[in-house]
Amino acid sequence: MKTPPRRHDVDTALANVTTATRVREWRHGVSRVIGDHVVDEQPIALVYNGVSHVVMMATPEHLEDFALGFSLSEQILTSPQQLYDTEIHVREHGIEVAMRISAARFAILKHARRNLTGRTGCGLCGAESLEQAVRAPTPAADTAIFSHAAIEKAVAQLADKQPLQAITGAVHGAAWCNRKGNIELLREDVGRHNALDKLYGALSHGKKTRDESLPGEHFILISSRASYEMVIKAAAVGVELLVAVSAPTKLAIDYAESANITLVGFARPGRHVVYTLPHRVTE
Repeated sequence: MKTPPRRHDVDTALANVTTATRVREWRHGVSRVIGDHVVDEQPIALVYNGVSHVVMMATPEHLEDFALGFSLSEQILTSPQQLYDTEIHVREHGIEVAMRISAARFAILKHARRNLTGRTGCGLCGAESLEQAVRAPTPAADTAIFSHAAIEKAVAQLADKQPLQAITGAVHGAAWCNRKGNIELLREDVGRHNALDKLYGALSHGKKTRDESLPGEHFILISSRASYEMVIKAAAVGVELLVAVSAPTKLAIDYAESANITLVGFARPGRHVVYTLPHRVTE
């Protein structure tokens, strides 16, 4: 059941990414017509230096964050400075995000030439081989210690920080949490990978270097399961702790081990499970 959102959150979230509709609800033997809101999902074309690279199904908000985060997590760019500018163009059949990137990175992109249509939540879009799909991680640092209480606190805040989820019940969230468990930033999208890319992009915008904007004393909380692709993107961000509301997969656990990431799953009020590198989580 959707949690009724606060009024100002509704007004903000409704602006561009939800549609009001009338639905027939059946509850406890009674059928009635009520108002509802559904989240918008559109094809988003990511275009680099005039060349369309990939089309993702995504929620049409925070698209500049999405474009930068996707570009970094998919290693199209290695720093935010390689993205010179971004323009959003609304087209007849979707939205085009036109980016101008450095000539050196564009040359590498053209050489890789990955031009696929992505599905919602597709974390391996553009991979042409098994070697590309399962890439070797850069191990995270081993400097941060987090508490079980901080994880609990972040999980308790998650619902209140997701206005779109409260209104529509159809989106995932990715949250940037400090060591005390306070959520400092959150992004939402119909695709869990998109939400994490939007968070990464938001963190990276306006920073001199990627490392400067992403200190090790933060962790990421996601409202979804911890798939391998989510661990890939967390590793790209550089965090040492990834917390998921649902379960991890075996490959996600293996990859978290090799990426030196502490992976926590089934993060619910009063309970969570540490799957890898438990030394980072203390009482």
